[in-house]
Amino acid sequence: MAFVISPTRGLPGASSDQYLDQEFGDIDDNHVGININDMRSVVSASAGYYDDEDGQCKNLSLISRNVMRLSIVYSQPDQQLNVTLFPSEISVPPRKPLLSLKQDLSPYLLEEIYLGFTASTGSVGASHYMMGWFIDGDISYPRLEFGKQPNLPPYPKKASHKIRTVLAICLTVSIIAAFIPLWIGFVFYLRHKKVKEGFKEKQLLGRGGFGQVYKGTLPGSDAEIAVKRTSHDSRQGMREFRAEISTIGRLRHPNLVRLLGYCRHKEHLYLVYDFMPNGSLDKYLYSNSENQERLAWETRFKIIKDIASALLYLHQEWVQVILHRDIKPANILIDHEMNARLGDLGLAKMYDQGFDPQTSKVAGTFGYIAPELLRTGRATTSTDVYAFGLVMLEVVCGRRLIERRAVENEEVLVDWILELWEKGEDILDAAGESIRQEHNRGQVELVCYVHIKLIRPGMSTVMQFLNGVSQLPDNLLDVTRDEKLRGLPETSMEMLLGLNSSTFTHSLVSHGC
Repeated sequence: MAFVISPTRGLPGASSDQYLDQEFGDIDDNHVGININDMRSVVSASAGYYDDEDGQCKNLSLISRNVMRLSIVYSQPDQQLNVTLFPSEISVPPRKPLLSLKQDLSPYLLEEIYLGFTASTGSVGASHYMMGWFIDGDISYPRLEFGKQPNLPPYPKKASHKIRTVLAICLTVSIIAAFIPLWIGFVFYLRHKKVKEGFKEKQLLGRGGFGQVYKGTLPGSDAEIAVKRTSHDSRQGMREFRAEISTIGRLRHPNLVRLLGYCRHKEHLYLVYDFMPNGSLDKYLYSNSENQERLAWETRFKIIKDIASALLYLHQEWVQVILHRDIKPANILIDHEMNARLGDLGLAKMYDQGFDPQTSKVAGTFGYIAPELLRTGRATTSTDVYAFGLVMLEVVCGRRLIERRAVENEEVLVDWILELWEKGEDILDAAGESIRQEHNRGQVELVCYVHIKLIRPGMSTVMQFLNGVSQLPDNLLDVTRDEKLRGLPETSMEMLLGLNSSTFTHSLVSHGC
């Protein structure tokens, strides 16, 4: 609220919706100031008055609804303007004014001037009341009689506490009711987005027969994981999903890939495994890339022993017999310490110790399927041992089971090794060149002879040979293929009848011929 002296009745350029603001440098929102032709105060002070008794400044609140007096005195001889604010109950203005301005104001005090008041509100509503005013001088105005001053209008009634509480509760409930669906939708959106982002092409580790495997991160621990995703609309995919849960989910062995968990989301099924940073064994055996790490014989031999240990656990050491049925380098994974772990038990079957398995369907990967399995459809631990023997040869030779050497000309790894053996040549020639250069002849020959010389021993026997606990019989090392064939059991001989030459060769090898 301002007391104004103006040479005109109006204020050119002024608007009714403007009010004093922080842009004019006000010291606070509870002050008194003197302005001369400018919105910025020449001098200002916080509202209050100086007590005549102790000389201390007592604060006043301009929005307290208390009636106050304001004295404005200008002395032309002294060229001084004094402004004093004080409570209405004090009849005489304090001796010390709140504001003093030493300045000649005669240029602004014309013979004909206008006096008046103006007021505005800020961001909230306000009411301003002028109870009365008077001027000393040649112009006489009625003096204010404080004993007869009118009462201030009543303050607007506020809503009761109870009503405000009810309104606040209703507003809060409405906001929550509107917020919950939005929050639920947002959470589902984030989950969907996260799931979608987790299965991008750049995260793909590999593709199997029944699904894809992606690299991911376990929430909360930042541990790297491998997630196998398959569709439960696929009957084979669902069977593989159930098989892995019922088998590998309960197995614990350092050379088996560990299943961490599983779930279903919409049309997909997910299996979560430990992440194997070095990938699968086939990448080390077949890749011609210069960047691919060369496997030393010591590492190769350890990989063979690791997988043998895993198969021994599956066949003989667990409470039930488990047939893997798909042993191949692609299903052998290498961890960060170059330890080998057997994985992908989606085709696995289990049965109680002492009972024959009831499998009747051929399952596995072409080339690693035992010959008798093609004829009978009956998988046994011996068919797993057959596939493991082929993997051993691949690890030693660093070659695929079947390699295309020229147009329409294929070389079978097993036939080649048999040819070396029949010709009496050094079987060490079958090993890779880098392997032959290392001092490991005994171990390399052991691995080759374990596959070629014996009629598929059990995994406990294989482990004894690999660990050096047992030695290969000396009388087997010089036996010819025909002599070995005559020593086959009758059932094995019958199995060979009717097979073509290629299958016949594989059968001879599989039975140690």
